[in-house]
Amino acid sequence: MHLIQGADVRTALGVPHLRRATPRLSDDLVLWYCPRYHHWVTSVEKIVSGMRDNPKNVRYENLNKVCEHYFGPPRTTGGSHAVFKTPWPGDPRVNIQNDKGRAKPYQVRQVLSAIDKKEAR
Repeated sequence: MHLIQGADVRTALGVPHLRRATPRLSDDLVLWYCPRYHHWVTSVEKIVSGMRDNPKNVRYENLNKVCEHYFGPPRTTGGSHAVFKTPWPGDPRVNIQNDKGRAKPYQVRQVLSAIDKKEAR
């Protein structure tokens, strides 16, 4: 692994001052801060692609992120469901439920059909 000196990393990333993971890291070692963070953050497009491939294996927080991207914040979150407002009345409805950290597959399919309907408009 090639380590870049602190000033060179800041110049390469276009960031004047990098925040470090811990305040005790030396200026000569910038091990992972910026490049690895963006590797783990999943984009909405990647989540939707994964939902289309396998609607049975979707994390609730990822489905919630997709719903908030397409439909805005949920209008109700009080009970066990998060209900999102759609620009049309009736089906497909967008309400999702957290089932031990996973989204229910039929709700994932409803969200995908709502996204398709919204993009077709």
